Amino acid sequence: MAAAVRFFIRGANSRLSVGTGTSGSLGAALLKLSPSCSSRSKTQRRHAAHFTYQPDPVPTQYGETQKMNLFQSITSALDNTLSSDPTAVIFGEDVAFGGVFRCTVGLRDKYGKDRVFNTPLCEQGIVGFGIGAAVAGATAIAEIQFADYIFPAFDQIVNEAAKYRYRSGNLFDCGNLTIRAPWGCVGHGSLYHSQSPEAFFAHCPGIKVVIPRGPMQAKGLLLSCITDQNPCIFFEPKILYRAAVEQVPVESYTIPLSEAEILQEGSDVTLVAWGTQIHVLREVSDMAQEKLGVSCEVIDLKTILPWDVETVCKSVVKTGRLLVSHEAPVTGGFAAEISSTVQEECFLNLEAPISRVCGYDTPFPHIFEPFYIPDKWKCFEAIKRMINY
Repeated sequence: MAAAVRFFIRGANSRLSVGTGTSGSLGAALLKLSPSCSSRSKTQRRHAAHFTYQPDPVPTQYGETQKMNLFQSITSALDNTLSSDPTAVIFGEDVAFGGVFRCTVGLRDKYGKDRVFNTPLCEQGIVGFGIGAAVAGATAIAEIQFADYIFPAFDQIVNEAAKYRYRSGNLFDCGNLTIRAPWGCVGHGSLYHSQSPEAFFAHCPGIKVVIPRGPMQAKGLLLSCITDQNPCIFFEPKILYRAAVEQVPVESYTIPLSEAEILQEGSDVTLVAWGTQIHVLREVSDMAQEKLGVSCEVIDLKTILPWDVETVCKSVVKTGRLLVSHEAPVTGGFAAEISSTVQEECFLNLEAPISRVCGYDTPFPHIFEPFYIPDKWKCFEAIKRMINY
């Protein structure tokens, strides 16, 4: 490889000497040879996000609030847990240093290295350790650095954590285990830092899978996962870590799991999503009302497993149409499970085929991410097709 580089440099310099009569540098040669190397390319271009974040109203039922972004709300939830539960431990890759997204910053200094500590780069070991700690009575909070890297731990989650209570006839369980992981597209994550693997775990009885839409929801849902008596996977939309800012209660509070939330009532189309995609659909709902006169009901599923069938089906009975959207590939995605259930339960109420607006059946791309994600325009076109069916 080094020899090839040296050959290229010598070749570039020799060609430059022949062509110009001077011995310019390799950099000058490349600037001259490449049409894209203009002064404008030195200016970094910033691209707008594919969604507009819509914060929740300021909560009044949980006491004093403070302005927090999503990662700070996660830190606050973990801080509350460590403060109130002496058995709680947090562990994962780099968590003692604050984590790559700063979700555990300051916690080791506050609670000690025996309660907030690093692990080797071994996801199956992280979850395996968490299972053992939970069985022994600790409140175990494991962090997988990216949801994309949760797959080495798949066997521990699916064959051990999810089945522990069942195989022992409820004599033993690891219900005190919570697994956190940054999730979803981020604008430049590509193959290994933008995946949404929730559907893999939705096929596994014995665990709960939760995905919040913003800081206020994140703290309450994470605390619910930590106190729930079943192992939970808590996926955190990483693109919202800093982009999402809300007033969040300072003290501990919980938001019920497996209860979808109707964010906007409507009469013509039901829109269902979770995580970041909720903000896409809220914008689509406004577009549909403004441009088409179509009234959309927007539902945040929040809990993927077990999901709130009743709320979704009740809405579809009213509207007669359903659009489900998520970032993960369309084939085998959780939208397929929702579509199947709604078709079985609401068949005679449907006015149009159920629409799934999801990622493509390809690995998550890098520079083509804007074309891959199910943005507002794709969702808007799907609504038009349903209305005109």
